[in-house]
Amino acid sequence: MRSLLLLILLLLFGRNSYECTTAVISGKATKDGRPLLWKHRDTESFNNKMIYVKGRGYNFVGLINSQDDKKEVWGGTNSEGFSIINSASYNLKPLNDKTEKADQEGILMYLALEFCATVQDFQNLLDTLRKPLGVESNFGIIDAHGGAVYFEVDNFQYKKYDANDPKVAPNGYLIRTNFSFSGRENEGKGYNRQLTANKIIEDAYNEKNLSPYFFLDEASLCLKHELTKTDLTGEFVRNTLPNRLYPLADFILRYISSSTLLVQGVKQGESPLLVTTWIKLGFQPTSVSIPIWVETADNMPSIVTAEGKENAELCEKSLKLKKECFPFKKWAEGESYVYLEKLGNRDGSGYMQITSEFDREFITRVQEMIAKWYKQGFNQEQSSEFYKVADEQVRIFYKENFEI
Repeated sequence: MRSLLLLILLLLFGRNSYECTTAVISGKATKDGRPLLWKHRDTESFNNKMIYVKGRGYNFVGLINSQDDKKEVWGGTNSEGFSIINSASYNLKPLNDKTEKADQEGILMYLALEFCATVQDFQNLLDTLRKPLGVESNFGIIDAHGGAVYFEVDNFQYKKYDANDPKVAPNGYLIRTNFSFSGRENEGKGYNRQLTANKIIEDAYNEKNLSPYFFLDEASLCLKHELTKTDLTGEFVRNTLPNRLYPLADFILRYISSSTLLVQGVKQGESPLLVTTWIKLGFQPTSVSIPIWVETADNMPSIVTAEGKENAELCEKSLKLKKECFPFKKWAEGESYVYLEKLGNRDGSGYMQITSEFDREFITRVQEMIAKWYKQGFNQEQSSEFYKVADEQVRIFYKENFEI
């Protein structure tokens, strides 16, 4: 009876609200032929930041909780171009699995970034690590050799899904929320987000628009709900009533959305130094996107990192604006209700509208710089100089637009 009650609680409430929306996109599906790895992170650990680690095998950048002193990350990229993210699964572990060891996903990803260069290396790691692993998760991976896969992993076994296999991924991409396709049918979480992600990514694929900007802004700021055919962005201009409250309980974007990690990989034969890891810290509508390259990440923009358990400046700015969007957080059920006009409105002064415009110009400029690197090679001096520009321009942006 106790085990049944625990299972019900897990299915209803999850583990610490780790409920992400993710995608693995192979090079054959993208606009420029390079793979993409997307994680829209949902967690109650709102203060996130980036770290640079000189690993025992490879150096890497990773997304962490600011207050965390453990060796765990929630997504990242290493110097070999190996990149990994995850989404928690709630239907994968067998019902008769009584293993107490759990919540080791971040530790496993830290280890993988230290020692894995390819998809096969990660598979070998899963095969050789002592069981039980203490995980129940969908791990998305791309590498610098064309690899683009998900591993659905529990304590004792895994199943691999290859985005390059047309039988598995006809259009060259895969999507996971908080259930596993190899798990128990109709159990787990995130089915509505899966439906919505399926639709918006399919539309972008058909429009040949699977790009960094699409995932960093259009997907991570998605206010559509595919099951109910709702699109709250339409309300930006249709209704002029002040203080319009709308529930965001089951959208890709919601109250517990805490950051977006987007890895822009390389084609086979290109240097892994060219892999770009984009990070949008904090509540996505009130944040902006920053690029990082592992080779110069020891000097990454100061706004996305911090010493010890301190918070990243960008995340703090974003969370300060987020508070204005959710006025009823003090109620137990109030966190789902957002002032929609704070996100977007008829005069274009919504937080989401302003940050998206900054992102569009900023990402375009970075893409132009990277395009030259594809031909001429990675430029350390130029990337380091760009970090300084990013720090300066983002601070000016928040000061001029939000006075923070």
